This record gives sequence, C-alpha cells and structure tokens, in this order.
Amino acid sequence: MNNSSKYIPALRFEWLTPLYDPLLKWVMREETFKRKLIGQAGIQPGVKVLDLGCGTGTLTLMLKRAIPNAIVTGMDGDPQVLAIAHEKSRGIDIQWDQGLASSLPYPDSAFDRIVTSLVIHHLTQDDKRRAFKEMYRVLKPDGELHVLDFGGPHSLLARFMTGYMRRLEEAADNFDGLIPPFIMEAGFGSVIEAEYFLTVFGPLSLWHAVKGS
Repeated sequence: MNNSSKYIPALRFEWLTPLYDPLLKWVMREETFKRKLIGQAGIQPGVKVLDLGCGTGTLTLMLKRAIPNAIVTGMDGDPQVLAIAHEKSRGIDIQWDQGLASSLPYPDSAFDRIVTSLVIHHLTQDDKRRAFKEMYRVLKPDGELHVLDFGGPHSLLARFMTGYMRRLEEAADNFDGLIPPFIMEAGFGSVIEAEYFLTVFGPLSLWHAVKGS
C-alpha cells in the first residue's frame, strides 16, 4: 500500500476509537445532521444502500431502523470499528464489509444510494478523488450520492474556525471548498449543497449528486 492510500483511523489514533461515539453524540450533535442525511437520501423499501466509511455503524443502524426493508451495507477500512458495529447490530440484517473508499470491493452499478458521513476529510487528496470515482462506478444509473462532511466556511466565524481546524487530518481540501469539484470530476453532472451546519469543529456541508443515466 502506498503512502497516499494509508488508512487513518476515525480519530487518527487507534487508542482513541472508543471515544468516537461519545464525541459525535455529545459534541457534534451527531443525530441531528445524520437525520438530515437520511431524510435527504429519500430511501425506499428495497433500495440498496451503501454507508461508506460506516465507522461504528451509528448511521447504518439509523438507516436500517428508519427503512427496515432497505438493503443496507456498511463498509469501513478499520476492523476495530467494524467489530463495534457488529456488536451494536446484533439481530439486525445489515451486511458489514471491510474495504477502502479508494478501492471499493463491489461490482459496477451495485447500489441505488451511497451515503457517507465524516469520512472524506480522512482521505488524502488523491484518495478523495479516487473515492468519488469509485462511488460513481458502484452506483447504478440515476443512483444518488449523499455526502456529509466538513465544507467551505459561509461566515466570518466559520472562516476563523477553519483557520485552526484545517490541520485536522486531511481536512484542508474540505475547508477550501474542493469537495464539490472533486465529485463533479468523478463524473457526476452537478452537486447541490442542501444543508449547512456550524459545529464546534467547523462547518459541515450536506451535498447531493446524481449519476447520469
């Protein structure tokens, strides 16, 4: 594996993984923006959904509970968080897979929807671009991509915050507004920023793109 594909755990260091769920729940209002993501995705029964970079499975489980007859897959590159996801989902029909966003372990046109939350800022710029191309590949024609992650600032306060937070992992591309261009570069015709949130760690954007027929 080359340096550009080096896997970065959810909080950069594996020993911090047990803190991931409490941090998102109590500090970043996780359920608020993940409910927005689920609502935007418009998932119906029978729809095949990939939660890319599912982490400990919080969003994946929310999706499955909201639409029990959806066919839901959670994928992450970190076996430690996948083990937590398995434990949290006992008795619930979710497929859990290990894989990297930059090289998805799925055939072409495998999913109707891809959702991904707070994953893209973990990736190097090269891997961000590879990941969006892979998402385009595994979506069916007219399939939808829904991305929640750090985005460009919309206010002076947000710009001030990003001055400090841009050193967080590989988040500078996000704060520089490069995620929509990367999505379009992968083949998606247009990208819509549907929601915007300001959190203690910086601005979050919720983007929506559709794969052409």
